[in-house]
Amino acid sequence: MRPLTQEETRALFEKLAKYIGENIQLLVDRPDGSYCFRLHKDRVYYVSERILKVATSIPGDKLVALGTCFGKFTKTAKFRLHVTALDYLAPYAKYKVWVKPGAEQSFLYGNHVLKSGLGRITENTAQYQGVVVYSMADVPLGFGVAAKSTQDCRKVDPMAIVVFHQADVGEYVRHEETLT
Repeated sequence: MRPLTQEETRALFEKLAKYIGENIQLLVDRPDGSYCFRLHKDRVYYVSERILKVATSIPGDKLVALGTCFGKFTKTAKFRLHVTALDYLAPYAKYKVWVKPGAEQSFLYGNHVLKSGLGRITENTAQYQGVVVYSMADVPLGFGVAAKSTQDCRKVDPMAIVVFHQADVGEYVRHEETLT
């Protein structure tokens, strides 16, 4: 387990900024202690510094995971956000999309959100902006990228894609043997 390099930190923060903007600072400086990001086997973990100090006594090859996995770096050094980060992204999300009850299951099966399944969308959401997807009961379901801006969503046909699927809580069931 090691600290992130400058390039890795930049890639991580750019990805997080797509979803929570300047609220990244709230993830690191929390009232319940100081938290940091650490890299272990190409995965980025969000961990309390108190727990990190205790974990230093464990050899790196014996350590499986520590803290919450936020995502991983691909072989091309791009950062891919995992659904396990949803609980930390949802409270700070700048742009949100609510899906109708009929479209929830489709999204949880890994499909994009169509205009016909769109319940509400945050005002002034730009095209290709990261969004957190909620049910109409304000339960975070996952996250994605807005395929259309808020203004464009009003005038597209019902079968047009408005949010590209990135990750959802249904992945826990669909890929439970490969999630770490």
